[in-house]
Amino acid sequence: MSVDGTWKITVQTPMGAQESTIVLASDGSALTGTQSGNGEEGPIYDGSADGDSATWKVDITNPMSLTVTFKAKVSGDSISGSASAGLFPSAAFSGTRA
Repeated sequence: MSVDGTWKITVQTPMGAQESTIVLASDGSALTGTQSGNGEEGPIYDGSADGDSATWKVDITNPMSLTVTFKAKVSGDSISGSASAGLFPSAAFSGTRA
């Protein structure tokens, strides 16, 4: 299943659940898009897609400046995986197509 599309996800962080919307577009193994949530929006980068798997990074500034690396698997209209930022422990996320 393709990772392309708009996704509503929730990341289970140590500071509580953080919701965001991701728009993903693959071109071969390259993955581009945007991620918005918590009052900010920005491009994803270093993205790659391989079948039902994807990875990407996004920079956030709220609640602090961090680069978050996402590793995801798609199953039908569901997406799940992990998000890691700096020295913080990896956090699980899940979501559905919007």
